[in-house]
Amino acid sequence: MTLSLMRFSSSRKNGTGRLLQATQRQLVTKVHNRTETANVAHQSGQAIAAQHIDMVYRTGNQSQTVLKDISLNIGSGTIQLLMGPSGSGKTTLLSILGGILSPTQGTVSLLGTDITSLSKRQLAKFRLNNIGFIFQGFNLFDALTAVENIVVALKMKGVRPRAARQEALYWLDQVGLADKAHHLPKNLSGGQKQRVAIARALAGNPPLIMADEPTAALDSHSGHVVIEMLCNLAKQNDRTVLMVTHDPRIQSVADQVTYLEDGQLQSPEASSTDELHLPQPQPWPRSA
Repeated sequence: MTLSLMRFSSSRKNGTGRLLQATQRQLVTKVHNRTETANVAHQSGQAIAAQHIDMVYRTGNQSQTVLKDISLNIGSGTIQLLMGPSGSGKTTLLSILGGILSPTQGTVSLLGTDITSLSKRQLAKFRLNNIGFIFQGFNLFDALTAVENIVVALKMKGVRPRAARQEALYWLDQVGLADKAHHLPKNLSGGQKQRVAIARALAGNPPLIMADEPTAALDSHSGHVVIEMLCNLAKQNDRTVLMVTHDPRIQSVADQVTYLEDGQLQSPEASSTDELHLPQPQPWPRSA
């Protein structure tokens, strides 16, 4: 009788182990397949194309021009920085390119779709399925754990709860936070919160990642770790990254750098850090 129970217990343990391994293999396959599907839609050449963008805010009889005749093309798989001093219009341009704001004039095409011609409902669906956002202030739900913050985003994309949890854990592991999955944001450091935000942005494999000052709330070392991780994961998964920053140290990780000042793009000849009143770039500190 005892021998039979031992065999049954061993059989159950082996069966559970095989089930866990099979589940993990299925999850990796699903993420890989979704990446391949996204890649097909992403290989059209230009990921982002903006033409003659103007943005004017009007209050009563007064108006303020924030962006003037902006045209910008960003190729698929590119890590693109948008740099400039505070108040230059960087965040406004990012919001327009991300479909959060509508320009006063001009057109924006993402992945071959003219988003300026979409209805509000169509635009919201397009953003949900194609863009992962990373915000300066993290924008995590305080009452939800790290894994739950990602699960919520995946559920909005139509992923079933169990699959959403498995994928959320997968991405937390990718950003080195598997052991922090059940921690609330208040128990995470700034760098860890931003890594959760990166995992949330990458979950679901959107072709486009848009980040607004992702290192602004971080110290130098944490900022280096976060940016290096974001860029490495983006390259591995063939994502296009548009990042707004005034931190010149990030230039070393970018494929392209575009400068904005007074609401206008600067030509390469007029884009030195001296002329744009930016601090001279320093390399990111190397990890020990």
